[in-house]
Amino acid sequence: MRIDLHTHSTASDGTDTPAELVLGAAAAGLDVVALTDHDTTRGHAEAIRALPEGLTLVTGAELSCRTGGISLHMLAYLFDPEEPELLAERELVRDDRVPRAHAMIDRLRELGVPIGWEQVARIAGEGSVGRPHIASAMVELGVVETVSDAFTPEWLADGGRAYVEKHATDPFEAIRLVKAAGGVTVFAHPAASRRGPTVPDSVIADLAAAGLDGIEVDHMDHDPATRVRLRALAGELALLTTGSSDYHGSRKTCVLGEYTTDPEVYGEITRRATGAFPVPGAGGHNRSLVGP
Repeated sequence: MRIDLHTHSTASDGTDTPAELVLGAAAAGLDVVALTDHDTTRGHAEAIRALPEGLTLVTGAELSCRTGGISLHMLAYLFDPEEPELLAERELVRDDRVPRAHAMIDRLRELGVPIGWEQVARIAGEGSVGRPHIASAMVELGVVETVSDAFTPEWLADGGRAYVEKHATDPFEAIRLVKAAGGVTVFAHPAASRRGPTVPDSVIADLAAAGLDGIEVDHMDHDPATRVRLRALAGELALLTTGSSDYHGSRKTCVLGEYTTDPEVYGEITRRATGAFPVPGAGGHNRSLVGP
């Protein structure tokens, strides 16, 4: 059983539509895929409508968080998308994305990059605009070779020359909100230091004490030694460990199913969740409803 619990579509900063993503997941030989767009569940309904027989969809989102001045991401699975408090917090984060993008564009222009809002908006399409869209514009302009090359201190990494903070949820509050909505929380790529500063293990221990369910261990931004360390930490803290691709379509080099989650861990996630259930594929004819 092959399970990928972290992917993105055009509902946020991926390049595949939700329908293309689930069809691609089936073609890649996955049995389970989670759609975890940034701070939104807007792609779930399309993904469910297109879900092929033999593939199960886990509904979720990747929540933007910050603590102690350090940005981090919290994967939330199988929560009730209509729960009012969590919905309101996601909307606060999404609403701040446009002014933040404008501010980063202004900083890039001050640094000599001839980037404009129209270009970034075209790349983002109907997705929630974010740094990857700005990075893609920089690739188009020949400023950097790849999207990843834009996520450095020179440009868009946390604290970088063109970085601008956005509204972000306190991770302890995120855990509380997701739990109240019947969901399960997993700290995404907790040691991805290339993206910027990461929290110390003591913060992960505090998050575990606050109800964090797991940490994402097997991820493209974690080298083998880091994975060993995180797995040992998870064992000490009684946390689940997941693996996933963090797929963004053509915007990143990772492929669907590059890293996967153990079926027993997936089973435990589904057992803990009460806000929603995994959706089994029905050959593109599933008409289940999910929230915005």
